[in-house]
Amino acid sequence: MTTQNATPRIGEHFLATPTDLGTDATRDISAGLAGLLADVFALYLKTKNFHWHMSGPNFRDYHLMLDDQGDQIFAMTDVIAERARKIGGNTIRSISDIAARQRLLDNNADYVDPQDMLAELQRDNKQLVAEMRRVHELCDSYSDVATASLLENWIDETERRSWFLFEACRPTRGL
Repeated sequence: MTTQNATPRIGEHFLATPTDLGTDATRDISAGLAGLLADVFALYLKTKNFHWHMSGPNFRDYHLMLDDQGDQIFAMTDVIAERARKIGGNTIRSISDIAARQRLLDNNADYVDPQDMLAELQRDNKQLVAEMRRVHELCDSYSDVATASLLENWIDETERRSWFLFEACRPTRGL
């Protein structure tokens, strides 16, 4: 009788890309990347949701900003998933897999005030940066400089999105 831990799952050896990082690093970093990928997909969909449902006097500016931000967020998805595969790990496989891993909350409200949309996205981007920093620390502990380098660029991009959203939420002052 074999145990599940002792016997590789069917097809598992076909996906095990050779790497010098080691089994623990592959497992831990790819799990961290899968969580990030789930959050990035959740943020992408929320950003597009708010882009599609934007209204009000600043519609054009906010609509275009969220479209740009959505494109930037979506561009991360393939790179994150492929990085997990490059180091011999697995990545997400479905919408239900995303839902099980995501830490950013969905927003299914019929109507959200534009300022509330921007504030929520700003908080989500800030939370995503914190999650990226945690995975970066993990990468540092395993000397995975390639993944850490990608994360550094994504942290910078995400901080920029957060900054733009923060500034767009500032109340106007009477002159």
